Amino acid sequence: MSSTADRRTDVLRAIVSDYIASHEPVGSKSLVERHALGVSSATIRNDMAVLEAEGYIVQPHTSSGRIPTEKGYRHFVDSIEQITPLSTAQRRAIRAFLEGAVDLDDVLRRAVRLLAQLTQQVAVVQYPVLGRSTVRHLEVVSLAPARLLLVLITDTGRVDQRIVELGEPLAEDHLHELRALLSETVADKRLPDASAALTSALERARPEYRTAAEQCVTVLLETLVEHPDDRIVLGGTANLTRSAADFDGSLRTVLEALEEQVVILRLLSAAQAVGAGGPGGVTVQIGEETQAAEMRGASVVSSVYGPAGHMLGGMGVLGPTRMDYPGTIASVAAVAHYVGEILAGR
Repeated sequence: MSSTADRRTDVLRAIVSDYIASHEPVGSKSLVERHALGVSSATIRNDMAVLEAEGYIVQPHTSSGRIPTEKGYRHFVDSIEQITPLSTAQRRAIRAFLEGAVDLDDVLRRAVRLLAQLTQQVAVVQYPVLGRSTVRHLEVVSLAPARLLLVLITDTGRVDQRIVELGEPLAEDHLHELRALLSETVADKRLPDASAALTSALERARPEYRTAAEQCVTVLLETLVEHPDDRIVLGGTANLTRSAADFDGSLRTVLEALEEQVVILRLLSAAQAVGAGGPGGVTVQIGEETQAAEMRGASVVSSVYGPAGHMLGGMGVLGPTRMDYPGTIASVAAVAHYVGEILAGR
């Protein structure tokens, strides 16, 4: 890249940074005063004219400064080579807060609260995707002679409990055999594989408890084919009201999309599909890049989480295109990292 192109990138970065901070159009005079760009105000004006002609900035009003376009924000984000990590104190506080969680639901709720507080945007975390989870343990508990409790625990820390009404009492020795059969069948299997294995396991059930086994398998299959990846946790929605002007009248549609959740799930899935290959392993979708009419004027900064090499789901934040991208990227990357570490240790 030539020195002129480098300087214009510096000018664009300065315009984006100042506009994010002040929400006021940025002029050449203020750029010269606030940033050590090493050139005259006339040169800056010429650079701004070129940037405007190329679609990176726009003049919202006559005789005013310039503001970034979505193309300008994209160039700004793409020019971020490294993110500034959170401070040691911040990282320690994040880890301590997340480690205090009692179960998966609590971990995800705490992650959402953290992201919303750190970024002052709407935070969203997707529940672990079903097909990527592995059964850690299945327990069969007798609540009464003809009533069983099935407790399914996955490697993500998700716990499902289901009651099975047998209709007739089950002898203790038959209960032991049933427990062993079901537990051995699903242990350490990914959930889709566990579903298939349960069906074949019925062939190994002795006639004395086959009916009970069929009832248990039916309940387990219903549990295993549910879709927890269709569930998300939201936090900080009220933060959007402070940025209502940034959405240029589209805030209502953004809020409706958050309520319906389908659009948000699609955006998180899209980020996972591209592998979160940006700075810090974070994907940034700006405005029209979301390919969602409901997200006009919004950006989504997201990442995947999970133990090393094991992607469980997505998390991120949603806010206006006028967003502190470097700080938001750093926060999303940090929280996703620690959530993955904590889930790996459970």
